[in-house]
Amino acid sequence: MSRVESRRVAVVIPCFNVAQTIEAVVGSIAADVWRIYCVDDCSKDDSRSVISGLSASDPRVVAVVRERNGGVGAAFVEGLKRAIDEGAQVIVKVDGDGQMNGAFVGDFADPILQGEADYVKGNRFFDIEHVLAMPRTRLIGNAGLSFFSKLSTGYWNLFDPANGYVAIQAEVARLIPLHKLHSRYFFESDLLFRLAILRAKVIELPLETVYEDEISHLNVWRCLVTFPFLHARNFMKRLFYNYGLRNFSIGSVGLPTGLLLILFGAAYGAIKWVDSFKTNEPATAGTVMLSALPVLVGIQLILSFLAQDISSVPDQPVHKRLVHKRTIVTPGRVSRAK
Repeated sequence: MSRVESRRVAVVIPCFNVAQTIEAVVGSIAADVWRIYCVDDCSKDDSRSVISGLSASDPRVVAVVRERNGGVGAAFVEGLKRAIDEGAQVIVKVDGDGQMNGAFVGDFADPILQGEADYVKGNRFFDIEHVLAMPRTRLIGNAGLSFFSKLSTGYWNLFDPANGYVAIQAEVARLIPLHKLHSRYFFESDLLFRLAILRAKVIELPLETVYEDEISHLNVWRCLVTFPFLHARNFMKRLFYNYGLRNFSIGSVGLPTGLLLILFGAAYGAIKWVDSFKTNEPATAGTVMLSALPVLVGIQLILSFLAQDISSVPDQPVHKRLVHKRTIVTPGRVSRAK
């Protein structure tokens, strides 16, 4: 028995209008995978009947039907909950549109099974040849949003946040408020933010994605407009949780102090510049320094905060430190211990 099979690795496939591709995706997943949850997110094509046929012919396949379309995030969360409740230990997400090779499921699950990570995600930007072959809109969108993701999550070592090929340890997933996750295409970035709050260790694997004739439901330009605001919201939450509520460090003081100094210096300089313009008198050296010095000090404090934040990327898996409930059998009684 392989490591994957013996440790109950499950695959969740969000399915929306994937009647032409879902059979090939399921067929590419290795036989040692414990269970495959195909979640039909109220598809408009023949996906539901195709999935039903797969579940009848493959005992690993479980058909999960949603009566209302909720988006890729909502579909994955529903399959994730089902997998956790039924005893999965590692859950891997694979999209049903044929862009992801199901043969890599074991590669994504293995670092978690070996205790090296809590979460594993794909990165399409390792191989420059494959990067150049990517559709230009996807390339620009991912490159532009990756920096915002680094700020909002604190995972400065990660790239390609929108990559949907991911694997998560079940006990870590239990700690995440799944009902609060974004239900659509911000889902992967929002999940990274929740993992950052838990201080979970995340690693990346090189991944080649296949782009053929499938239709993408992701509007890159809409994401470029809406995602920065969502990242800004998560950034403020992360600051509050990790630099105020759960911990207090020099970064907790440096960032707000730096911002206040920059605002003061800029405002003071603007007021004096207007006064100088009205009176036609040049500002004194002291006035210039009183405006410039707070700005320079503020920039240094913000850079210091960023340096601390970058050095604080989680490097230890949290699931190894979780206390699990287990049954202890003693003569005459059964007790539950933590």
